[in-house]
Amino acid sequence: MLSLARRTPRTPPAKEAAAPPARHPAGRWAGLAVLAVLLLLAAAASLAVGAEHVPLGRVWPAVLSPDGSRDALIVHGLRLPRTLLGIGVGAALGLAGAVMQALTRNPLAEPGLLGVNGGAALAVVVVIGAFRADDVLVYVWAAFAGAAGAAVLVHAIGARGRGGTSPARLVLAGAAVNAVSSALTAGLMLLSPRAFNGFRFWQVGTLAGRDAAVLARVLPFIAAGTALALLLARPLNALGLGDEAGRALGAYPGRTRALGALAVVLLCGSATAAVGPITFLGLAVPYAVRALVGPDQRWVLPYSLLLAPVVLLAADIAGRVAAPGELQTGIVTAFLGAPLFMVIVRRGRMREL
Repeated sequence: MLSLARRTPRTPPAKEAAAPPARHPAGRWAGLAVLAVLLLLAAAASLAVGAEHVPLGRVWPAVLSPDGSRDALIVHGLRLPRTLLGIGVGAALGLAGAVMQALTRNPLAEPGLLGVNGGAALAVVVVIGAFRADDVLVYVWAAFAGAAGAAVLVHAIGARGRGGTSPARLVLAGAAVNAVSSALTAGLMLLSPRAFNGFRFWQVGTLAGRDAAVLARVLPFIAAGTALALLLARPLNALGLGDEAGRALGAYPGRTRALGALAVVLLCGSATAAVGPITFLGLAVPYAVRALVGPDQRWVLPYSLLLAPVVLLAADIAGRVAAPGELQTGIVTAFLGAPLFMVIVRRGRMREL
């Protein structure tokens, strides 16, 4: 009896000991409400700020009941489609980055870094130059095919050799695929003036010059990818514990990966077809969200859905006012995301999630 009384207490398993502290659901819901307010403020600023400033008091009347005035023409005719497209594309890229990071358990997974955006851009150039396509819907389907092909190629390259896939392998494979895609894209544009003229606005990613028809063409695909990504929150949580534990919890790893890949292709393909390749947004936003709410995908995904368009609209506004001529949104997001990428690597966060 004495030996039993003095027995050392059982040490909890490593996963239990390493589990992050629980966060109160009320705080998370409050965070979502704050992000929704920030998104409304970013949308209002996007409608008001530009080469021709529109007073905030005139913005919403010009949106809801345009009266033909100069302010109404600027807000309703030019900036409203751009703002709505920024919200849709930002949400798509933020969700795509979060799903990619959950599927690969890689904090560096991002559509731009892993070659997905580059493959989509290359496919768009091919259909412009070879088939003389000028329909956004054709660009969307081409971008889907290019994004899917690039994703498969990156994972095939990253899985070769000993040890299988790792965050560093996937990033290196994505850099290689991006380099090849960029070289082929540049070559095709040099060979085909039509491809150059049709693709030059997609080259760095921008919200400028897009009308409501572009948003109408890509919105169904963004909506489908968004719904699919949000429905995968619980299976992604189970998959994060490993395939065996996921199966024990009722998840199907193969099906979850296939549906997650489909969601990423829908989101990245439609976003790239609409505005061109925009990098680092899908990396920075999920990384910041996990620091706020933890690894639970039931919160990571909706937070990314709201925070990413806030960041994209802020980058677009900064591009309008930062230089005498407008600076493309993709350049601004690269300026913001590249330092964060270096910080993640220097802090040793390249281990799996």
